[in-house]
Amino acid sequence: MVRRAASHRLEFEPAAIYEYPEHLRAFLADIPKLPGVYIFHGDSDVMPLYIGKSINLRTRVMSHFRTPEEAKMLRLTRRISWITTAGELGALLLEAQMIKNQQPLFNKRLRRNRQLCSLQWDGINRPEVVYARDLDFSASPDLFGLYASRRAALETLRKIADERQLCYGLLGLESHSRNRACFRASLGRCAGACCGKEPVSEHHSRLLEALEKVRVICWPWSGAVALVEEGPQETQMHIIHNWFYLGSVSHLDEAKELYSPPKGFDNDGYKYLCRPLLSGKYPIIPL
Repeated sequence: MVRRAASHRLEFEPAAIYEYPEHLRAFLADIPKLPGVYIFHGDSDVMPLYIGKSINLRTRVMSHFRTPEEAKMLRLTRRISWITTAGELGALLLEAQMIKNQQPLFNKRLRRNRQLCSLQWDGINRPEVVYARDLDFSASPDLFGLYASRRAALETLRKIADERQLCYGLLGLESHSRNRACFRASLGRCAGACCGKEPVSEHHSRLLEALEKVRVICWPWSGAVALVEEGPQETQMHIIHNWFYLGSVSHLDEAKELYSPPKGFDNDGYKYLCRPLLSGKYPIIPL
């Protein structure tokens, strides 16, 4: 495969020059057909090249060897290791934790978003953008949505207003004179809560109905819990506190050192764990 450069010289796509990585064949024989996390190691003992997960480690690792686009990573790989887990959830949690801690070269790096924000609304005043750096999102009520920036949060609020004929002025999206119709009301895009055409309570009711779909759930336990995941060859207890995944153990007496979560709010942990923890699918043991 070739492509024509701007200077009319032909350049080869590096991935097109693909040779089967024979130097890695010896590592493939023992990879199990079990859930878990796998690691491609290069020359560095500290930073892996790539970390991935699968419900079938052997099948997933072998798939990398049939992908010419990954030729560069395979050439740099010196060995492959893996860690089995009880199931898919354990693999997902461990992969995310390892990527954040080790920052592999070829992964899309999972970083804690220092600008993570939400919309906080008490049902009376206008919604406010609040930040995870200032507020404990795992314990703060009346938060709606998790956003990468203030702009993203306000854009969501603006979209809701457009869909439900809400007033930009009452939402704090633009300046507003009390008891006067806003410009959007004259265009029929605002139902008129700003000027008395509809009760403010109805305006707020439509807003809450929309926001309720993205309500951030406060951590519902007083401390850490163990989520029990049973697999084909092992059972793991994933230790969770304030939506942080702290680690996995085989016996509860091994979990004593894992009870304290880091500071801040783990957006990825919340995304991965909220539904499994509240669904009733897994046994939960308060610690």
